[in-house]
Amino acid sequence: MWRQNYSKGGVKSGLFTTFILIAIAFGVFFNRQIIIDQINVWQFQPSSEISALAERAGIDNYGKFLYLASKPALENSEDFNNSCSSIEDTTSILGCYDNLKIYIYNVTDTKLDGVREVTAAHEMLHAAYLRMSEDEKVKLGILLEEEYKKLENDKNFSERMSFYERTEPGQRENELHSVIGTEVADISPELESHYDQYFSDRNKVVELNNKYISVFQENQDRAAELLVQYNILDKSITEKKTAYDLDYKSLESDILSFNSDVASGAISSQSQYNREKIALTSRVAALSATRSDIINDIDKQELIKNEYNLIASEIEKLNNSLDSNLAPAPSV
Repeated sequence: MWRQNYSKGGVKSGLFTTFILIAIAFGVFFNRQIIIDQINVWQFQPSSEISALAERAGIDNYGKFLYLASKPALENSEDFNNSCSSIEDTTSILGCYDNLKIYIYNVTDTKLDGVREVTAAHEMLHAAYLRMSEDEKVKLGILLEEEYKKLENDKNFSERMSFYERTEPGQRENELHSVIGTEVADISPELESHYDQYFSDRNKVVELNNKYISVFQENQDRAAELLVQYNILDKSITEKKTAYDLDYKSLESDILSFNSDVASGAISSQSQYNREKIALTSRVAALSATRSDIINDIDKQELIKNEYNLIASEIEKLNNSLDSNLAPAPSV
C-alpha cells in the first residue's frame, strides 16, 4: 500500500494556509458589498456632467465613493421612465435608487438649476442607508425622528412623508435620511456629524434645494397675492356697481321729474330752476366719476387677471419640466 509521508512542518504549513484561506473567505463574505462597490468605482467612468453634479452638491468622502459605486445615470424621459416608476401619479419622480444604481431625471429647464444635484445627493444617501447595519439604523432613526418633530407642522413636509409612507411602506427612516440630509439646514450636531462622512459641505446641496424650490415659492406667493387683490377688487366693483345702478335710476327719475316740472311750469322762478339744475348737474358729475372709477377698477382687475394667468402658466411649465411622463415631441 502506498502511503504519503507528512512532516510536522508540512502539516503546520498546510493548516496555516487553510486558516488564511478561511479567513479570506470570511472577509470576502462579510465585506462583499464593499468589494463590489470598490470594483464598481474602479470600472465606472463618470461623465463630466455626472461628476459636476456631485461637486456642486458638496458630495465627497465616503459619499462620493457610494455615488460612483452606484453608477449614476442622468437620463431623459423615456430612459428614465424605464428605470424608475411612480406608484402614484400625484407627484413627479426626479430620481430613484434601484438595483444598487442611481437614476436621475435630466431636468433641462435652467430656472430649476440645482434640482439634479439635489436628486443626486438624495439618492446617494439611499445607497448609504442600505449599507448601514441594523444597529446603525436604529441609532440614526432616533436622531431622524427628533428632527422630524421639528418639521411635522410644515404641511408640505408632512404631506410628502405621507406620500412616501403610502408608496414605500417601511422606508420612513430611509426617506427621512435623504430628505433631511439634502433639504434641512439646521439639524442637531450629532446628525450633522453623521452627514459629514458623505459631504465636504452639506450646505451646498441645501442651498441648491432652496434655490430651485424658491422659484416655485415666489411664483406661488405672487399668485396668492394677486388672487387676494383680485377678490378684493371684485367685491369692490360689485358693491360700486350696485350703488351706481341705484343712483342712476334715482337720478334718471329726478331728471325726468325736473324736465316735466319745467315743461308744466311747476317751477315758478329762475332761482328755483337754477338751484335744482345745479343739484342735478352735480349728481350727474358724481355719477360719471363713479362710473370712471368702476371702469378703472375693471381695467386693474383685468391686468391682475392677466398677470395671474401668466404666473399660473409659468408654474404649470415648471411642473411639466419635472414630469418625466411628458416626453418632448419626436423630431421629424
